[in-house]
Amino acid sequence: MNNDKGHILVVDDEPFYTEVLQNLLRDDYHVTIAQNGEDALRLVKQKPLPDLIMLDILLPGIDGYEVCRKLKNDPDTSNIPVIFLTIKSDVDDEVRGFHLGAVDYITKPMSPPIVKARTATHIKISRMMKQLENMLDELRS
Repeated sequence: MNNDKGHILVVDDEPFYTEVLQNLLRDDYHVTIAQNGEDALRLVKQKPLPDLIMLDILLPGIDGYEVCRKLKNDPDTSNIPVIFLTIKSDVDDEVRGFHLGAVDYITKPMSPPIVKARTATHIKISRMMKQLENMLDELRS
């Protein structure tokens, strides 16, 4: 894996959407696919940790809200930004996602330019936060 490329974990049970996202993002990022919440929680622990998680809300088994809650309650994964992917466009659904710790929301059907722009923005923010944390760690030691 090229270390310069960001790593994105895409969690969606719809092969159409995982294929679209993989095709859209693979030139700029290393993309890993999980088809359900259980797989996502297992894959997210593999090194290197993803720089971003794109998470469908409607999943078989554990839904995206519960996956996000578990990620945000785990110190190892709590700082990984989560973008919800969903057909749900109700404000209450968005508010619930943000309260659980999501950084953004992309509704389906997805607009490729919006997906690319939001992905790039959140990867950049994530990397800047890691740099700041490393700088603080160096100052403390």
